[in-house]
Amino acid sequence: MSSTRPPARSGLTLHRRIAEIAATQWDLCAGDDNPFVSHAFLCALEDSGSVDARTGWLPQHMVLRMADGSIAAVAPMYVKSHSFGEYVFDQQWARAFEDAGGAYYPKLQVAVPFSPVPGPRLLVRADLRGDAHMTRTLIAALRQVCGELGLSSTHVTFCEPGEYDLMGDEGWLQRLGVQYHWDNPGYGGFDDFLGTLASRKRKTLRRERRDANNCGLVFETLRGPDITEELWDHFYRFYLSTVDRKWGSAYLRRPFFSLLSQRLGARVVLMIARQQDGTPVAGALNLMGRDTLYGRNWGCERGDWPFLHFELCYYRAMDFAISHGLRRVEAGAQGEHKLQRGYRPCLTHSAHWIEHPGLRHAVAEFLGHERTAILGEMQALDAMTPYRTSDCPLPETA
Repeated sequence: MSSTRPPARSGLTLHRRIAEIAATQWDLCAGDDNPFVSHAFLCALEDSGSVDARTGWLPQHMVLRMADGSIAAVAPMYVKSHSFGEYVFDQQWARAFEDAGGAYYPKLQVAVPFSPVPGPRLLVRADLRGDAHMTRTLIAALRQVCGELGLSSTHVTFCEPGEYDLMGDEGWLQRLGVQYHWDNPGYGGFDDFLGTLASRKRKTLRRERRDANNCGLVFETLRGPDITEELWDHFYRFYLSTVDRKWGSAYLRRPFFSLLSQRLGARVVLMIARQQDGTPVAGALNLMGRDTLYGRNWGCERGDWPFLHFELCYYRAMDFAISHGLRRVEAGAQGEHKLQRGYRPCLTHSAHWIEHPGLRHAVAEFLGHERTAILGEMQALDAMTPYRTSDCPLPETA
């Protein structure tokens, strides 16, 4: 079965392949700010075999149509048989529910697979975004589909604050997280950024960059079609090596990276480090949005190159953002070490609908305590940044 139609809403369909949905109509809803919700990125995941029923990510993309058949709103959605590749951890909820005799899996996940990147998840066509009614209709449809398919829950992860607020108004459970982002207020160069740091921290960053650039490696930045298949072969080897060292899972398959270059073009930004003989030894993959550079995957050969990770993933991302007029670098999940490199703590948002009243009540209590702890952590982390003064106000409520 390629698509299903919940009976209660004739304008709502679910699709097991994003290729069933016209790319132009999907992207009218997704916009061009965030490449991770683009038809091209999501389709590359499916066409490469990185996302399918075998990997535990069964696409059930939601489409809401107008009376004339045009697409008004969409949501990237998957039926999940596990909680891997999400970066918002609910395994404790699953164990508690299953210990009580419930079945937590399968569940619905509205997300970008393997990508802890904040952005829109309830995608409404540009000319309809001014009316919150369409987004509320999507929110109601998510609850409806969850019940009709007999699933335990629906999770909308790394969503935008406005979506988070609307779902909270509709009774969804709200969850906060922390990432580290770097803001560019309009620096003319990397030295302008260094000038905002406390003296001791500024010296540390200069030393790290000097040591990284004096270790005999050659750095280059390549985009889209300039990234050869040979380079992708090297990068995929780096990716697997990093996954192995961290006892993780290699979610992405080799063809995925080739498809990125083909379909996203210059929005794919690959930083490469080579030895003097031209042999690549490390790489950092980024995607570029309208005003943000998103750091995604990195990997390297085993070797002793000082501060290579910081140079390739953080400092060169800052350089790229400055030279291309981007206002932000988002360097992915985790990593308090990013604080000392100028990345500030920022809140991330998720919303959760849980069908079972008992589990919903228990999770609500847990999340209430967790939100308080997260906001306290934000204050502590912000005090650890290397800046001379803090111009990044923390949220008072969430």
